[in-house]
Amino acid sequence: MGLRVTRPRLAVLGVLAGAPHSSADTVHVRVQEHVGPVSRQAVYDVLHVLTDAGLVRRMLVGNASRYELDTHDNHHHLLCRGCGALTDVPCAVGAAPCLLPSHDHGFEVEVADVLYSGLCPTCRAAGDRGADATTPTTHGG
Repeated sequence: MGLRVTRPRLAVLGVLAGAPHSSADTVHVRVQEHVGPVSRQAVYDVLHVLTDAGLVRRMLVGNASRYELDTHDNHHHLLCRGCGALTDVPCAVGAAPCLLPSHDHGFEVEVADVLYSGLCPTCRAAGDRGADATTPTTHGG
């Protein structure tokens, strides 16, 4: 990989290990708690480098990016459209036609990102019918 080990890179990896599905702003705040003042741009740069290196996975959720460690385990996500909670789920089992495109247009498909969307139990119980939340909450999904 050839990446230098730096305090900000280690801090970003540590934050994502403890708080997967974080936004860049959340990562920035938590990195500063661990290593002191670090610019927002530095955190964005670290996220970009670590994503390019295959250590971090970037997911576009609505119009916001979320980040997690890339464990290359082919898991998918459940998104609560009420509160924005994002939860890992294992890869679909059985016949999974959505994982292979009906026409690949010449692409060699390497990854299929599946995002299931709906309401988590807490939002369902509260009758929350909000649309497309992108800020995660602390309750489970």
